[in-house]
Amino acid sequence: MDVLRARLPTVAERTVAALTAEVPEYADAFGGEMGATIEGAVQMALAGFLRLASQSGDRSPIRPARDGAYVLGRGEARSGRTMDALLAAYRVGARVAWRELSATAVTSGLEAGSVAQFAELVFAYIDELSAASVAGHTDELATSGRVREQYRERLGEALLTDAPLETLLTRAQRADWSPPEALTVVLLPSARTRDTTPLLDARTLRVPGDLVGLEDTDVLLTPDARRTLIRALRGRAAVVGPRRPWALAAVSFRRAVRALTLATGGEPLDTEEHLATLVLTADAEALADLRAQVLSPLDGLRPATAARLAETLRSWLLHQGRREDVASDLHVHAQTVRYRMTQLRELYGEQLADPDVVLRLTVALAELPG
Repeated sequence: MDVLRARLPTVAERTVAALTAEVPEYADAFGGEMGATIEGAVQMALAGFLRLASQSGDRSPIRPARDGAYVLGRGEARSGRTMDALLAAYRVGARVAWRELSATAVTSGLEAGSVAQFAELVFAYIDELSAASVAGHTDELATSGRVREQYRERLGEALLTDAPLETLLTRAQRADWSPPEALTVVLLPSARTRDTTPLLDARTLRVPGDLVGLEDTDVLLTPDARRTLIRALRGRAAVVGPRRPWALAAVSFRRAVRALTLATGGEPLDTEEHLATLVLTADAEALADLRAQVLSPLDGLRPATAARLAETLRSWLLHQGRREDVASDLHVHAQTVRYRMTQLRELYGEQLADPDVVLRLTVALAELPG
């Protein structure tokens, strides 16, 4: 073993040279001071192997090398690299180390059977280091992925609750998230989130609905263009808020929440197509009070008669008094419209010529209760 230990600096140097030539991903890393550091690490790994080989049955010498390999795997993940390059480096290193060490062992008179066992030990050692690095790489990705997801969830929650811009920028930095120009809020059944998010921009944030008072609903904040977004949401009972500057996403969220009651069926509801309804239903109690106020001249009539006259008045307002259009809308004869409007003029008098009254009537009757 002393002869083999004496060869370690040469073996390490040749291993690094082979890695530089055969693993392009590491070519730049082996230059200058970093190259000397890596060469020293290779020597340490080889020394650990020799200690393992000289202490049959004792696995303790491999522990530091295995721990080092684990850390190396985590470092590869943090650098954004896959395990391909590192595993290739292990294979090259094993081949070069075996060639150099076995030649020395044979020259030193090691028997053929022992050389075979030596070879088996070399490649078992490399397998253990490879497995440790893979475990480190996997753990780093899992940990960083979970942490990043938590940070992005907190960022999304801050966006939905009108947090100050300073807070949003800090959370965006922690989440490694580059703010887009604008965001659109989408309310989506939680069961559909998994198969929807892959269709959206990678910067899309997800906030579980229970964090913002919604049940069985997830909130997505996506930078996707509106047309692309609506197309991606086909076949999903989603509610799509307006597109707003990213720091004002709470505006989109509040409107989408108000529109939840309008969503029916299994297709996305675009709030931009329901603005009038959203305005009218923004304060249901105020609308009910306004409707009762403007329809008070009908209070003395039988309910059925009052309902017919209110329906006629609504159509008359929306069709700007065009009798034939009103008759077609209500599926009645034009004379019936004329008769009902005569009744309404008797009940309202000059009020139907007052622009303020007409405005309040139009708003109140825009959507009659079913």
